[in-house]
Amino acid sequence: QVQLVESGGGLVQPGGSLRLSCSVSGSIWSDSDMIWYRQAPGKERQLVAVLFSGVTENYLDSVKGRFTISRDNTKNTIYLQMNSLQPEDTAVYYCRVVASILVPGKSDYWGQGTQVTVSS
Repeated sequence: QVQLVESGGGLVQPGGSLRLSCSVSGSIWSDSDMIWYRQAPGKERQLVAVLFSGVTENYLDSVKGRFTISRDNTKNTIYLQMNSLQPEDTAVYYCRVVASILVPGKSDYWGQGTQVTVSS
């Protein structure tokens, strides 16, 4: 059984940095799509960053140049490095691993979320 556990969230001042981690236990395909989402109170969930087939990166326009998604196969962990954080980045961040983002529900796993709060 696959489980995803996020960590690394917290309170940070504007302009600061955080690195979120998503630890994956169990067996997943190495070419799965790996995704970070966020959801702020009262707002729809946003796709923040995706690593297609574990290789090709893509980002929400508002985080391009500030956020970086990566993976460490030796640690079975997916990361989201977030720099130059702004109050509008405040949200619960979720990681997801899915065989293909185009086929939701098939080998599709989510973490429980980690809170990121950007405030002075």
